[in-house]
Amino acid sequence: MTSTSAPSSTPAPAPASIWFTPPDPVALNARGRGTANEHVGVEVVEVGPDYLKGRLPVDDRTRQPAGVLHGGMSVVLAETLASWGAACTVDPQRFHCVGQEINANHVRAAQRGWVYGTARPLHIGRTSQIWEVHIHDEAGRLVCVSRMTAAVLATASRYQQVPATPSTGD
Repeated sequence: MTSTSAPSSTPAPAPASIWFTPPDPVALNARGRGTANEHVGVEVVEVGPDYLKGRLPVDDRTRQPAGVLHGGMSVVLAETLASWGAACTVDPQRFHCVGQEINANHVRAAQRGWVYGTARPLHIGRTSQIWEVHIHDEAGRLVCVSRMTAAVLATASRYQQVPATPSTGD
């Protein structure tokens, strides 16, 4: 005799947070002032338990002469998100992360509006991290897939500390 059970109505648990220092989009964007991020309009717009999301305008600063988003700008967005992600998963008093390699597959051209990138780790290890970034246009169509490898160096960060998300008192 076989037994069947009714499907569970309990929702799947939320993914555990990967952050050592929970990122604060407002503080990360403030850190980007006066840098390439500000120059081309990169903004971090959302943080989840296992991802960072950002956006980049498709405008005169980011288009190539053919009138579409320059592929290098997709890489700027991807590396920004993956780098912030890597930095926020380690103890900055003991470690810092540096980009080692990045690649990008350009799938579709974007001509105007915004593109949105979502960075998630594929691997968070003791000496390396691998982050994948999917970039979509405003219609949700895939524009680019990028992957960045970061080395995790066993020295305190020489950079300004990554600002943490303010406590909400929950």
